Amino acid sequence: MDEGTVLSILEGTGEDLNREGLKKTPQRFINAWGCITSGYGKKLEDVVNGAFYEAEDGDMVIVKDIDFFSTCEHHLLPFFGKIHVAYIPKKKIIGLSKIPRIVDMYARRLQVQERMCSQVADAIEKALAPKGVAVVAEATHCCMVLRGVQKVNSKTVTSVLRGCFRTDGQTRGEFLSLIK
Repeated sequence: MDEGTVLSILEGTGEDLNREGLKKTPQRFINAWGCITSGYGKKLEDVVNGAFYEAEDGDMVIVKDIDFFSTCEHHLLPFFGKIHVAYIPKKKIIGLSKIPRIVDMYARRLQVQERMCSQVADAIEKALAPKGVAVVAEATHCCMVLRGVQKVNSKTVTSVLRGCFRTDGQTRGEFLSLIK
């Protein structure tokens, strides 16, 4: 993206492009957009960076309340919230900080919440081959708040359950109770 493109968008709003507050806006927008979409430049292998450890048992591992920020691919407006990720190791575990990094890798793309949850689950499955993986996200979508139905307090909840989280009701119930 270049400054001319941003200037065209600003001009389309009817703004005065010479107004003091807008003089550096094109470059600030380009820098911000680079951060917002930085997930495209990342690969799972680089994010995980070999941070695997031998699993001592098959107890559930949960990283919950991971803040995320993403951008709706339909309206180019933000959506944000919290995501909870769990897995039950088979032979290995991963460094805990890698899970939020995996979330960020997918959240920082043009996205829909449903796909983002599936991508996070796919990445955990690919990296660890666990007995099961669960991902639940709750988000506020600015495309529902700022336009359209304009429902400020609405939340969208999506979940992906794989392996024993899908087939074993007790495991699924334990996970859901622990993330409340």
